[in-house]
Amino acid sequence: MSSDPFPLFDAWYAEARASEINDSNAMTLSTADAAGRPSSRMVLLKGHGRDGFVFYTNRESRKARAIAENPQVALLFHWKSLRRQIRIEGALAPVSDAESDAYFASRGRDSQLGAWASEQSRPLDTRDTFEAAFTAMTERFAGGDVPRPPHWGGYRVVPDRIEFWQDRAHRLHERRLFTPDADGNWSEGLLFP
Repeated sequence: MSSDPFPLFDAWYAEARASEINDSNAMTLSTADAAGRPSSRMVLLKGHGRDGFVFYTNRESRKARAIAENPQVALLFHWKSLRRQIRIEGALAPVSDAESDAYFASRGRDSQLGAWASEQSRPLDTRDTFEAAFTAMTERFAGGDVPRPPHWGGYRVVPDRIEFWQDRAHRLHERRLFTPDADGNWSEGLLFP
């Protein structure tokens, strides 16, 4: 038995990156607001390591409001063709402005402009309203770099539970659970399917 989930994550993730056709970095992010109302949506993993799992979003969105009320979240990777999934639970916190700036600068220009134009999770009367906002941002930043909007940035999920699930015959699946102790040392146990 291993006592370190991160090399196993790296191996499974590399295999998914090589074999999954679309969005192998897609993960379900589940949040719950202060009232305990759950919500899930797909986001994209944009960085990972021993310090956690990073995604980026509009910090005025519904998910960001729930995160502000309750920073405990869950992530789920599901790679159907590999018959595997990874469940991660933990608390999250914003990444640094410098890290958010660096990632934002790596995005395509239209994606950068879209981050300025979007009022994510707010009602929209018509699609034309959004397209007009996008056109306005295109004109605003014509001829120059697009800076990161102040309301846009990254979050890092710091895991306190990582479970690896592998499909097996007759629904006798393999589940490997990793948890850290108070000193941050990880240990592994098997779970019944």
